[in-house]
Amino acid sequence: MASEAERTFQRFAVFGESSSSGTEMNNKNFSKLCKDCGIMDDKTVTSTDVDIVFSKVKAKNARTITFQQFQEAMKELGQKQFKGKSPDEALENIYRLMEGKDPATTGVTKAMTVGGVSRLTDAGKYTGTHKERFDQSGKGKGIAGREDMTDSSGYVSGYKGAGTYDKKGSN
Repeated sequence: MASEAERTFQRFAVFGESSSSGTEMNNKNFSKLCKDCGIMDDKTVTSTDVDIVFSKVKAKNARTITFQQFQEAMKELGQKQFKGKSPDEALENIYRLMEGKDPATTGVTKAMTVGGVSRLTDAGKYTGTHKERFDQSGKGKGIAGREDMTDSSGYVSGYKGAGTYDKKGSN
């Protein structure tokens, strides 16, 4: 059960921290873990309790906790959350709450296409010179669609019999 708790610890430790290795967790991510896993319920365990326990288990001048310190914090929060149970039983219940949980990203802004965006980005509705920038499937042609490419074959533009001179002369 502790290995699953350790994996959850690592997932929350690196969440939002690009430089984190997953071995130490800061107070913000510790609070997030407690909230997302249902340990903090705002009745028996509040955010203040979580902050106090974090400060209690971390080293005096440190800002992060290791997995061993995390286990001590979970024992304390387990006794507060599951009153009347033995410390080991409370810890098992805490680990059961943490099982398979990932940091939640609710409330994160998602890209939306509303209103005229789909109409403006549909290449099939383009007209004039803009229409020439896209092929039949709607995929852009790149530089060929933006610039007039010169024909360097030697024939005058618009001449329909290009490449037929040699055939006429050999008859």
